[in-house]
Amino acid sequence: MTGSRSRPADSGWSAWQTLSLRVPPAPAVLAETLDGGQAFRWRRHDGVWLGLFGGSVVRLFLEPDGALRWSAPAALAATTGPALAHYFDAERDPQELADSLPWRSDPHLAACLAAFPGLRILRQPFGETLLCFLCSATKQIVQIKQMLALLAARHGTPLLSDSSLVTRYSSLPTWSELASIPEAELRACQFGFRARFIHQTACFLAAHPGWLETTAQAPYAEAKERLCSLPGVGEKIADCVLLFGAGRLEAFPVDTWILQAMAARYGLHGWKPAQVAQFGRAHFGSLAGLAQQYLFSWERSHGDKR
Repeated sequence: MTGSRSRPADSGWSAWQTLSLRVPPAPAVLAETLDGGQAFRWRRHDGVWLGLFGGSVVRLFLEPDGALRWSAPAALAATTGPALAHYFDAERDPQELADSLPWRSDPHLAACLAAFPGLRILRQPFGETLLCFLCSATKQIVQIKQMLALLAARHGTPLLSDSSLVTRYSSLPTWSELASIPEAELRACQFGFRARFIHQTACFLAAHPGWLETTAQAPYAEAKERLCSLPGVGEKIADCVLLFGAGRLEAFPVDTWILQAMAARYGLHGWKPAQVAQFGRAHFGSLAGLAQQYLFSWERSHGDKR
């Protein structure tokens, strides 16, 4: 990684460094990656993205030459670089992965790939991803972000002790910490009925140490079955957790956008979500989850303009 001369270092933050990606993202693709429904703790201000995941706080800036720069609070910078490279799955070439999808025989998929070249699947902390998607039922992205921000502010742990920087930057509470938070206090974070599912799941995980780690390493079908046994977790949430939190690219989450896409583009009118998911895995193969993200992104940005 090399320093950037385009943006000066700020007090308390590390110098800007280059995140080495095999394919740097275009601005629209970076925005879709960070703010398109995979993750919910990123926000953009004056062209700079600020994000929190696990124990990391990071800023990202896309240079005019396409280089992606990052900066972190100085106290966290040593661990942020490797964590960020893992988060972005930096070793893999997303365009190479996309090229192995069946776009040559699927004109709509080809259009989706062309619209978001280099779109990648983030590799987020598994337990944190489960929490985020338990919050997602019947909610839009902006609402999920608001709930998680409130939860972190009220019940999370400050990531730095420097009051001039990051008393406002807190991690999400761990599942063991969530188990000690009364359901009523979770409801006060605007979770509504989701508070019950989060509380029940937290109590289950507290009583079964290592359960999440075992699930993250299990074969796809077994891992999905285990997740679906948790309160409030259906097939869609389970597939989202496995895709975005465990890198299981064979997972094919089906929400209203995908139901719309598969009906309009593939003629699957009236199909149930489980049937659509089975079709997606059969049609798109072992990288069905990557195809799903392209379809999802295209539908949200272009679907109403057809």
